[in-house]
Amino acid sequence: MNGVFPSLCACGSRLRSARCCQLELAALGPSVANRHLLPLVDQAIACHARGEFAEAERLCLEVLDLVPGQGGALAILYQIRKAEGVLPAAEALLRRLVALDPNNVWATQELALLLFGKGDYGEAEIHAKNAVRSAPTDAQSHNLMGMIMTEANRPQIGEFHYRQALQLLGHRQPILLANLAWNLKNQGKMSESRALYEESTKLAPDMLQTLLGWARMEETDRDFARAYAILDQAEALFPGHHSILLHRAVIRGRVKDYDTALSLLDQLAQRNQGMGLGAHELLEKGRLLDKIGRYDEAFSAFTQGKRKNLDISGTVYMADHAAQLAQRLKAYFTANRLRIVPRAKPIASGPRPIFILGFPRSGTTMVEQTLSAHPKISAGDRLTFIHDITNLIPGMLNSPLTYPEALADLWMGDQYDGLDNLRDHYLQRVKQSGIIKPGSTRFTDRMPLNETHMGLIALMFPQAPLVHVLRHPLDIVLSVYSNHLTHGFSCTNQLETIAQHYVLVMDLVDHYRREMALKYMTIRYEDIIDDQETHVRRMLSFVDMPFDARYTKTASSAQVTEKLCDHSRYRYRHYLKHLQPVIPILEPIIHRLGYSIND
Repeated sequence: MNGVFPSLCACGSRLRSARCCQLELAALGPSVANRHLLPLVDQAIACHARGEFAEAERLCLEVLDLVPGQGGALAILYQIRKAEGVLPAAEALLRRLVALDPNNVWATQELALLLFGKGDYGEAEIHAKNAVRSAPTDAQSHNLMGMIMTEANRPQIGEFHYRQALQLLGHRQPILLANLAWNLKNQGKMSESRALYEESTKLAPDMLQTLLGWARMEETDRDFARAYAILDQAEALFPGHHSILLHRAVIRGRVKDYDTALSLLDQLAQRNQGMGLGAHELLEKGRLLDKIGRYDEAFSAFTQGKRKNLDISGTVYMADHAAQLAQRLKAYFTANRLRIVPRAKPIASGPRPIFILGFPRSGTTMVEQTLSAHPKISAGDRLTFIHDITNLIPGMLNSPLTYPEALADLWMGDQYDGLDNLRDHYLQRVKQSGIIKPGSTRFTDRMPLNETHMGLIALMFPQAPLVHVLRHPLDIVLSVYSNHLTHGFSCTNQLETIAQHYVLVMDLVDHYRREMALKYMTIRYEDIIDDQETHVRRMLSFVDMPFDARYTKTASSAQVTEKLCDHSRYRYRHYLKHLQPVIPILEPIIHRLGYSIND
């Protein structure tokens, strides 16, 4: 299209580039000068309402070519492009509308939802928060915050906003109930989640997404028969729906019926009318093929899934941002500086944190499950509070600088106890999250990549144990590549960028260890699999907890008396030829950590 009309914007809006993505908003004139065009805008709105989309589009293009900041025309053209699936144009139009009218709650909500759909949870959160600020009594604003926080691994915050939305509505809205149920499922609160799904389906028995979410919850809770029964219920209402096939495939994979699972995915691909499988479906197929030893096909599926995800989301590794942050952290956290930086005081009372550090897919979940089987240790899961505090530091320390440079204000007389305040903020968030089980004296925080801020953690909690889970770097890169993850500056769509970010983070860890006194230990994923009880005792000794006799009776997902499955140990050996591009990147750190590369 743009070869014929070279002046049209590449985003697909069908506006001229000068009136679209190359537009300088600051050059726009006052809206009062454009009143003569309002009748055309009203006609476009009326045409759109009647379904006369071609005429509505023509009128909007005419208006926006003359006045590219006309809000009504932007809103209608956005809706047309969204309905057509021209998402780059829809996003560009919506961004302009929000930039010109930040208090437009509808547009702000729409932009948050569009970004959420792309998986850009960070920017989606910014706009959802603006929607809440602009319309704190609007249930949809809180619902959006709930959705975004849940999928961004901050479910406690999400739960708060879902409950706010229900309270504002004043009645039990079925979709909101299902959203809250999914949130609680992600927190491991299966009984509460199940009750909400039951309530939601009684109120609205024909909601497909509710039934699919419920089936996933039962699958997560390992009640596969019930999950399949719910999918049968969904099939009766929506026969042949592709999402039902996908969920059936996932469950068949969970019960190790891999051939049936793959057959279901093949059926799904055939039904998608030449579109093939989606990004998540391709990754699922790859993992199933891996289970049955078809490694070349598995890797091909992983690669197709990652490429499709990249095409849809457009998110690429923010290498410059990551490198700049690492450099600034290294520049601040130096031995000379840290000799005069104050530390937070010890925690006077209450449960204390154990920080389980590690790159995504390194084994931190297994370590947390193992430690939290101890009757005195609660599982905190992925707590985002350290990351949140890095954003709050300038305000809490009343500093004109950003983190980490804002920590220089700790030398000011009115901020000398600033680290105590940061520590107390973290502990208050933990208390509000409800993760502490009765009788616990410790809790875990296994947020992926918390090691990026290991220096800050050591300032806030000088006595807190830092348990760093290591795994063969090639296994980590392969596992990240085979799963849909959003951590690490969007590094996860390409092998090379995963490896680059891994090296950057491990180099930062080495810096912290050289420059600071830390209560730090490493534990190898492979060693735990080889001899779990020995290494559990070692970890418990390090965190100053006894090996309680009840421990072996309460361990669930990671029994200390049973040999763990070693399928994922040195899995990279099956994929060595595919991993060749990252071996030069990883080889120095592989040897530094005491690993080797074997085929």
